[in-house]
Amino acid sequence: MTGISRVVVGLSGGVDSAVAAYLLKQQGYQVIGVTLRTWEAESGAYSRCCEISDARRVAAQLEIPFYNINSLPEFREHVTGPFVEAYIKGMTPNPCVACNRYIKWERLLAFADDINAEYVATGHYARIEKTESGRYTVKQAASSAKDQTYMLYQLTQEQLARTLMPLSELTKEEVRKIAEEAGLAVAGKKDSQEICFVLDGGYAEYIDAYAEGKLPPPGNFVDEDGKVLGRHKGIVHYTVGQRKRLGLALGYPAYVKRIDAENNTVVIGDLGSVYESRILCREVCFMSIEDIKPGEKVRAFVKIRYHHAAAPAVLERVDDNTISAKFDEPVKAPAPGQSAVFYDSKNRVIGGGIIQQYR
Repeated sequence: MTGISRVVVGLSGGVDSAVAAYLLKQQGYQVIGVTLRTWEAESGAYSRCCEISDARRVAAQLEIPFYNINSLPEFREHVTGPFVEAYIKGMTPNPCVACNRYIKWERLLAFADDINAEYVATGHYARIEKTESGRYTVKQAASSAKDQTYMLYQLTQEQLARTLMPLSELTKEEVRKIAEEAGLAVAGKKDSQEICFVLDGGYAEYIDAYAEGKLPPPGNFVDEDGKVLGRHKGIVHYTVGQRKRLGLALGYPAYVKRIDAENNTVVIGDLGSVYESRILCREVCFMSIEDIKPGEKVRAFVKIRYHHAAAPAVLERVDDNTISAKFDEPVKAPAPGQSAVFYDSKNRVIGGGIIQQYR
């Protein structure tokens, strides 16, 4: 083993992680495949992020060791439990963000330590870069269409220092071509598009099944003055900026402006009402910089959701727990609970936080 680095690769059962493992083996690493068993439905079905049979098949094809690690309790604690609680509170969470930091990386690195492996690797589309200051950050992948840096902003410096991302310079088409040429069984497998643990129906149905009797009841749609406009099915069915499936006939296009969990109301407005110039973020994590000091202003490009085009803004510290992002131009429907991720002009992640409120 002298001179050969060991790397633990998270195998989801999909084509991206399979090609990541294949490329690392081609580069001379000693590769160990690991699937984290994160969620199981009452039917016994696994989530789309831990399709163990496909992952085991890939490991067998690559002739690498394979391990299946039970992470069900941790996944409930850090992902599905907070996911349900957030919707009950009228927020719109990003479960993949918490999963990456607290499940995937923590569990993979713990296993890597157990077997004396130097690195962990995944099939994410992102670059890892060490900045001039010596800090690690993630940078937009070569394929902007598949870039996944938004979901990685909570990773720590220690986690990033031991991470390899073999797909950083590849497009999805190139990854599939590599898989086909290598004869990998998952080469043509479709990508997962939705939340991995919501297997059937929608997220509201999932919350209904796992809320343990705490599901908010139907209530009122109201306008910004408190006038009742109609009845809603329960606040977990709605998110800020939503227009479809409201069942309201108001004579103008109606949007969800705000969800008031305390009063069990959904506040409705027109299109203009859902644009905001400033948001406040809590649970802020920094990557390329150590912090934003009181009184300091940092120019950034801010994404308020995964598929949002980053918008120019100024970041400032409000208090010990909160960062403000003031946009050059108002942005549409920033939703409390979603992540706001801050980028610099080189497409590197400065940091990010959870949208708390806006004013």
